[in-house]
Amino acid sequence: MTRVFQVAENQLMLLQNGVAYFPQLCADIDAAQHSIYLETYILAADETGRMVSDALCRAAGRGVVVRVLLDGYGSAELPLSWLDELLAAKVEVQWFRREISPFTLRRSRMRRLLRLHRKLAVMDGEVAFVAGINIINDVSSRESFSFPRLDYAVRVQGVAVGEIHATMRHLWGVVTWANFRQRGKEIRHFVLERAKPAATPEISLLLRDNLRHRRDIEGAYLKAIAEAQREIIIANAYFLPGRAFRQALIQAAQRGIRVVLLLQGRVEYRLQHYATHALYDQLLAAGIEIYEYQASFLHAKVAVVDGLWATVGSSNIDPFSLLLAREANLEVRDAGFAGELRASLLAAIADDAVRVGDGYGVSGNWIGKLVAHISYGIVRLLIGLLGYGRSI
Repeated sequence: MTRVFQVAENQLMLLQNGVAYFPQLCADIDAAQHSIYLETYILAADETGRMVSDALCRAAGRGVVVRVLLDGYGSAELPLSWLDELLAAKVEVQWFRREISPFTLRRSRMRRLLRLHRKLAVMDGEVAFVAGINIINDVSSRESFSFPRLDYAVRVQGVAVGEIHATMRHLWGVVTWANFRQRGKEIRHFVLERAKPAATPEISLLLRDNLRHRRDIEGAYLKAIAEAQREIIIANAYFLPGRAFRQALIQAAQRGIRVVLLLQGRVEYRLQHYATHALYDQLLAAGIEIYEYQASFLHAKVAVVDGLWATVGSSNIDPFSLLLAREANLEVRDAGFAGELRASLLAAIADDAVRVGDGYGVSGNWIGKLVAHISYGIVRLLIGLLGYGRSI
């Protein structure tokens, strides 16, 4: 899966799993001459983290400006020794909301759940990556299976890189300003650069934040679903859509559109996993096909509509991504690119997934149904404490 697709003034490469993504990422880091920006939710202290960290240090050692933005919760387990190595190599590292308290549910404290979940990288303002893949060994050491997490990234060259680059520089500036303000230092003449839209309508960078882009990613999904003519395929690791999203899928199925969901089959996080099951009866009753991925953990956050529209990125379809986190997806309108992603998803469904039967969740599985609804209720309670209860 290394075909290059020419989309308007851009070249796109779809990368599946870390086995394709990390070598390409490191090769582009090694080729950088001027600057590297990297954002990730998780930077893990494992062989994959070592591979990427070493590449970043090599770049800084040859005079490249290297700026790494880590989420304070997702990367909280990164050892100080790793951070010291990066800083000693002249890699600039900042943290997005490093402090978090799990012991209080006050709204002021719950705001700390506003995480940086984006996985972006830009080299020299010429090559960019928009991904759902964390910098971590994607073959889980906690489980017996040897298959990698199913996930995707897109490598971009062309005019769309400018918007991604500006977006990352802008957030770096915001975090820099916030960190200085927390230290009580005054900043004067500090200008935050705003991202400018890409020049080609075939490619859009979709962001989610709590300011100007609160509903952009969800809105793009809803628009594509509403305009679908034949088929909707969504693969999502943590699938817990709100009422409007569920209704859009149900209405699509009712007007004869084939709606296919590829969801998590392995239990990684119990609360999210079983809360999703509470939606199965309603979706199955509408004629929506549900498949659970079994080969490994599903970490993908992608979709294809009619083999023409596709999105790849970091945003799950759940309240934590759609209401709380900073996310980034790439929206692509191209038959070649969308067709390759569709073929990959259909292969995963055929080879590594099982279909959920229409009898799921009825009286014969009442215990599972009870657990599902309790889990869903807990999620609704947590989101309600943040003031978003009506959204799900």
